[in-house]
Amino acid sequence: MADATNKLVERKLFAGARVRRLRREQRLTQAAMAEALGISTSYLNLIERDQRPISAQILLQLIDVFDIDPRGLAGDEEARAQAQLHEVFSDPMFRDAPLPKDELKDFAAASPAAADAVARLYQAFLQSRSNNSLLAEQLAGSGPADNPGAVMALEEVRDFITHQNNHFAALDEEAEAVYRASVAEHDEPYLALRARLEERHRVSTRIAPVEVMENTLRRYDRHRQTIFLSELLDQPGRSFQLAYQLAYFEQMPAIEEIIRQAGMEKEETRVVARISLANYFAAAVLMPYDSFLKTAEINHYDITLLGRRFGTSFEQVCHRLTTLQRPGARGIPFFLIRVDNAGNISKRFSAGGFHFARFGGTCPRWHVHDAFRIPGKISTQIVQMEDATRYFSIARTVSRDNSGFGVPDNQFAIALGCEIKHADKLVYARGASLEKEEGDTPIGVNCRLCERSDCNQRATPSVNRDLRLDEHVRGLSPFGF
Repeated sequence: MADATNKLVERKLFAGARVRRLRREQRLTQAAMAEALGISTSYLNLIERDQRPISAQILLQLIDVFDIDPRGLAGDEEARAQAQLHEVFSDPMFRDAPLPKDELKDFAAASPAAADAVARLYQAFLQSRSNNSLLAEQLAGSGPADNPGAVMALEEVRDFITHQNNHFAALDEEAEAVYRASVAEHDEPYLALRARLEERHRVSTRIAPVEVMENTLRRYDRHRQTIFLSELLDQPGRSFQLAYQLAYFEQMPAIEEIIRQAGMEKEETRVVARISLANYFAAAVLMPYDSFLKTAEINHYDITLLGRRFGTSFEQVCHRLTTLQRPGARGIPFFLIRVDNAGNISKRFSAGGFHFARFGGTCPRWHVHDAFRIPGKISTQIVQMEDATRYFSIARTVSRDNSGFGVPDNQFAIALGCEIKHADKLVYARGASLEKEEGDTPIGVNCRLCERSDCNQRATPSVNRDLRLDEHVRGLSPFGF
């Protein structure tokens, strides 16, 4: 947190909308807040109207009095909200009445929550339009429609997790207690968790052959009080599945309270949330917060070493690194994405200002797609978004050998990254030219939203620009603006 505070006070920080929103959230008058900060009401009024910057002394007072993360004043939340609004209002339906970028910026700064609501409404609109198409196919006799509710539930839970910065303090604390009591003194987490299940819950564990489990990796038989794990699971996978099942035995009250406070009403959404939070707890048991963060920092976030130390897989470590957002003990704000070789996104967590498209794929220039060329090798890349923000990312394939001979493995590419200002803390950035921008790879959110005209990998025209077609001219991209 000290680094973030120092970087903010090094430049003039105008954050009137964010200070005003903080005051309203605290239900304070300007006079009451000014008194708490030790300044005059008129001076606070000038700050809220962006006529005065926040000084170092006032910033420290805000952090001390209201226990806020200084990075929140830098506008990360507003930047994410602005990116969502930009994507929504880039839809062709708004072409006749476009919203200026300044107005979108003001909207996002005034109320990121309202921007999230607009994004959810837009998502519901897209889903409704998709449902109409599915219904038409069904009426035409082309087969049963898929379940659109499940898609909406997944997106609602993803939004909730993003809003929580992918951090759930209550589950982390409980997981650390479980780790200290049952796992810390054992070299093998799987055996430790298996013993806890037997001793405390009278639940046994059996490794079952694939011909019995077929396509199932874990099954809990309530009548026999037995957890069956497929023999196809590797050791980190077996440990994770037992920790996941432990969440259902010991953490359901805490998980249900989180869901209740989130206001999730639909049962499909609640089920998805239970699964997601149980997964979170499982990762926290295997990689307890304090110990994991300390080890990561000492070893410069060496993912392979972290996996060996905690008995977890490459993907499990990457996922856990995105959750280290405990106030007062934050790790690097990483973002993560997982794609298959067709470009389908099956997992994404955004932090540090990186913006994923909510409705579509990713930029083909991003090296996450190149990872499939050399399976298992970690590649690095410095990318620059259209707004000149720079990020450092690593990418590598991960495989799930969940089948026998002759059946292809499940293979995905994982990309993990952070803002360039954090890259010097990573072992993977050694020797990289972090200060020079000449070697950066210019990327966009995705082709539909990107306005770069010089991209030779553009798949679709930008919805933000008028398409120019010329029979006698061919540029790098087949789509001219």
